[in-house]
Amino acid sequence: MTIRSKATAIRLFDFSSAPMRAFHMSWIAFFLCFFSWFGVAPLMPVIRQELHLTKAQTGNSIVASVALAVFGRVLMGWLCDRIGPRKTYTALLLLGSLPVMCIGLSHDYASFLVFRLAIGIVGASFVITQYHTSVMFAPNVVGTANAASAGWGNLGGGVTQFAMPLLFSAFLSLGAGAHWGWRMAMFVPGAAMFLFGLAYFFLTQDTPEGNFAKARRKSKPDRTLAGAIRDRRVWALFLIYACCFGMELTIDNIAALYFADYFHLALTAAGLVAASFGMMNLFARPLGGILSDRCNRRWGLRGRVALLGGTLGAEGLALMLFSRMSWLPLAIGSMMLAGLFVKMSNGATYSVVPFVNPRALGAVAGIVGAGGNVGAVLAAFLFRASSLAWPQALLILGALVTVSSLLVTVVKFSEAGEDSAREDSQARLAGQILAAGAVVRD
Repeated sequence: MTIRSKATAIRLFDFSSAPMRAFHMSWIAFFLCFFSWFGVAPLMPVIRQELHLTKAQTGNSIVASVALAVFGRVLMGWLCDRIGPRKTYTALLLLGSLPVMCIGLSHDYASFLVFRLAIGIVGASFVITQYHTSVMFAPNVVGTANAASAGWGNLGGGVTQFAMPLLFSAFLSLGAGAHWGWRMAMFVPGAAMFLFGLAYFFLTQDTPEGNFAKARRKSKPDRTLAGAIRDRRVWALFLIYACCFGMELTIDNIAALYFADYFHLALTAAGLVAASFGMMNLFARPLGGILSDRCNRRWGLRGRVALLGGTLGAEGLALMLFSRMSWLPLAIGSMMLAGLFVKMSNGATYSVVPFVNPRALGAVAGIVGAGGNVGAVLAAFLFRASSLAWPQALLILGALVTVSSLLVTVVKFSEAGEDSAREDSQARLAGQILAAGAVVRD
C-alpha cells in the first residue's frame, strides 16, 4: 500500500487536514497516557507510608510500572500494521483507563503491585503515536513530526509530577484525607483517557486518504514482523532506545523520591523539581527531530545516525555528572542537562526508525519502542538493590549509556536506501508521487 498524500510541512494551527488532525490527536492521547502512567510516581511518598512499603517493594513497583509495556509496544506495532492506528489507539485508551481509575482499590502491597503493572500497558501508546505520524508525514519532515508528537506527549510525565500533588492537595482541602486523596486523584486522569478514546475513534483516520481496508492480506504482517526481527539494525536501535528512553522512564519514576530522600524536599517541592525534567520534552525531543531532519538534508541518513550517536554519548556523560552532585542547585542543573540529551536522543532515534524497513513500520517501531521499557526495567533493579545507593546506580547507568553510543556503527544504510529516501522526499515535495494502490475508508 502506497500512501500518496503525506504532508510535507507541519502547520500547527491546521486542525482540518487529516495529517495535522492525527498529529494533534496523537500527541494529546500520548500526553494523557503518559500523565496517567506516571501519575503514581509523585504520590509515592504518601503511598509508601500508607501501604508500609519497603525499599525493595518500592523498587518492585517501579519495575512493574514499565514491564508490561515491553510486550505491549510490540503488540501495538503489530496491531497498527494489521488494523490501523485509529482502532488500536481507541482500544488502548479505553481499556488502559480502567487500571488507572481502579488503582485506588489497592489496599496492600500485592494489590498495588498488580494495578501498577496493569497501568504499564498505556506506555505502549508511544508506538501508535509514532506510527500514526509516520504514515501521515513525508520523509523531509517525518523526524520533526515524530519527535514533536512524542515530545509533547512525554510532557505528561513532567506535568504529572506537579499536577498530581496539587490534585492530591485539592482533595485534601475538600476533607478527603490522605487515604482517599491519592485514590481520587488517580481517578481523574483515567476518566480523561476514557473520554479521549471515544474522541480518537471519531476524529481521526488511519492515513491521509482514509482508513485501512477491511480486507488485509493476512500474511503481510507476519512477513514484515519476521523481516524486522532479522534486521540487526532494529536490535541496535532497540538497545539504543533502552539507553535513552529507558533513562527517561527511570528518572521520571525516581526523581521525586530521589530529591525527597537525598535533598530532604517536601512532596510538592520534590514534585516540582522532578517536573522540570519531564517538562523539557516541550522543546528537547522536538529539537532532536528538527536537527535530525537538517542533518538528513545535508548528509542523508548517515547524518541522522551520526547525530544519534553524538547525543547518546553526551547523555551518558551528563548522567554521570548528575550522579556526583550533592548541592541542590547543581543537582537540578545537571539533571536538566542530562534531560536535554536524553530527550534529543529519543527524538533522533525515531527520526531513523521510519527508514529502517518502511514495509514493516509497525513492527520496527514496536520492537524499538519496547527497548525503552526493557532499559527502564533493567535500570530499576539497580535502584531496588539494598547494597547500592541511588547516586551509585546513576553513575553506573551513565557509564553504560556512554559506551552504548558505539552501537550507532551498526545502523547502516545502503546507497540504494539513501537514494530511495532522498528521491521519495524530493518527489513528494514536487508533488510528483503517484498512487500504487488505493486506500478505502471502512
